[in-house]
Amino acid sequence: MIDDLLRRLKPFIRLAIGFLARIIRPMTLGVRVLVRDEDGRIFLIRHSYLPGWYLPGGGVDAGETLATAALRELREEGGLIGEGLKLFAIYHNVRTSSRDHVALYCVDRFSIAMPAWQPNAEIREIGFFPLDALPADTSDATRQRIREVTEGLVPAEKW
Repeated sequence: MIDDLLRRLKPFIRLAIGFLARIIRPMTLGVRVLVRDEDGRIFLIRHSYLPGWYLPGGGVDAGETLATAALRELREEGGLIGEGLKLFAIYHNVRTSSRDHVALYCVDRFSIAMPAWQPNAEIREIGFFPLDALPADTSDATRQRIREVTEGLVPAEKW
């Protein structure tokens, strides 16, 4: 009898869980920034909590614009002050959740923030790398975003 009741309620339970998930876990939004130096090298970071190399970036805080978040993350994670910020594309990041999106920005120019960047609890290494010599463990998504920007490809819809 209880099994029959649970079987009948299952569709309603799924609907309720889906509804609650939308309320409890709203859409999330992040940014990444592609920076090239005067030699065309790409700026990458290595986190303490993830394997591999990535473009600098992170979440957009409440009350913050995408552009402000991109510049803040670039400074916090890489010690760079970006200028000439341009939105390249917005992606659906299904790897994180079905409700996550990432905006990719490019900067025209940058300067070094003072005091100079030092390894910290979040970011272990930073560096500029030639396109043909990116670190072997650069994430696939990072490699694809770099190709889209540097080769003038149409951006993918998904991160």
